[in-house]
Amino acid sequence: MPVELILFGKRPLRRALQQYVAHHHEERNHQGKQNRLLFSLPNRGASGRIVRCKERLGGLLKYYEREAA
Repeated sequence: MPVELILFGKRPLRRALQQYVAHHHEERNHQGKQNRLLFSLPNRGASGRIVRCKERLGGLLKYYEREAA
């Protein structure tokens, strides 16, 4: 199911770009770097067993994260 994003003006475009950049650098695995995060945040790497799906931009960008123990 294709997801569309319609932006009206500079402010929504700027927010969408900021969200994408944050996702690209902090949440997305990079295959060229042995499937690791480039800039992981300090709270990442939790050792819990439950994995949650998180979304950005209304579900356009998805990533998975372990819940803190």
